Amino acid sequence: MKPYKFILSGGGTGGHIYPAVAIADELKSRYPDAEFLFVGASDRMEMDKVPQAGYKIEGLWISGIQRKLTLKNLAFPFKLISSLLKSRKIINAFKPDAVIGTGGFASGPLLQVASSKGIPCLIQEQNSFPGITNKLLGKKVNSICVAYDGLERFFPKEKVKLTGNPIRKDLLEVKNKQLEGKDAFALKHNKKTLLVLGGSLGARRINQLIEANIEYFETQDVQMIWQCGKLYYDQYKQYNDLNKVQVHAFLNNMDLAYAAADVIISRAGAISVSELCIVGKPVIFIPSPNVAEDHQTKNAKSVADKNAAILIREKDLDADFQNEFSTLILNEDKQKELSKNIKALALVNATNDIVDEVEKLLKSLS
Repeated sequence: MKPYKFILSGGGTGGHIYPAVAIADELKSRYPDAEFLFVGASDRMEMDKVPQAGYKIEGLWISGIQRKLTLKNLAFPFKLISSLLKSRKIINAFKPDAVIGTGGFASGPLLQVASSKGIPCLIQEQNSFPGITNKLLGKKVNSICVAYDGLERFFPKEKVKLTGNPIRKDLLEVKNKQLEGKDAFALKHNKKTLLVLGGSLGARRINQLIEANIEYFETQDVQMIWQCGKLYYDQYKQYNDLNKVQVHAFLNNMDLAYAAADVIISRAGAISVSELCIVGKPVIFIPSPNVAEDHQTKNAKSVADKNAAILIREKDLDADFQNEFSTLILNEDKQKELSKNIKALALVNATNDIVDEVEKLLKSLS
């Protein structure tokens, strides 16, 4: 039998790229002879990240429609036509057995062309509220793997499979690494540790909140690992004080940072939420309000509504943050309850389950 060929498409943010790479890695472990090609947007981070993961990538000239009226929108029809033509060319040349999309602009044209040619197609929807690309593709593809309950209201019910989001394997062992994590960051073992995450680029409002509360955290006897993001590191590195605050542009050993933490403050991107369910620590979500369809608030709310995390909107931070944080850090029972409830939401076999769905599509061909 000739080796399978797979095209994976998704990008724009790490939240679309990382799942695509995880799915490719699992397919590769099952089919070592398979050929892989990624398709992304030619000016986005996937053009660097995918080759770093060891895969070939082709770029499309594509971007999203801006929500405001802007000159960039005038170019959109031309970009779309260009991307559809190039997608057709890529598919005709590569002849994939299956195409997998993980969201982002580039997956739209590619899966549109693949599905119109009758090639088996699967999309993986990370959020509790799908983006426009996946909503449009839902009618055309064969299978839709989702990470949240209730997405039948956006997609044909018979195509939807609840799998969860692919996450890094090293996070599955976090609970056994707390002492190792605290030692790796030279933290005191007998002191509560707060981990602050604003994403790889950083979150301005979270950084402002932490800066404004440096002295308050001292009164709570809390030591802190603060990932402020590379855009903000120069602004906040002055607060580095090994006994109280560690400021990082980026955390490479995320598993140890999660392991060291007693409480976590985080944005609510889909992959972050999935990781935090696996990690199972008490979380305060501060979702970004500046994303499409306000999907981070919806992601965080779906967890907070199950008493599995605390949700504070940016507009309520000044009024509510200190009160919510003090209540949590002083109440061990509350911490245990949130940990237990968020861990119950974890879908640890997501990558395997998604690739099982791909295999079902391949079998339906033969």
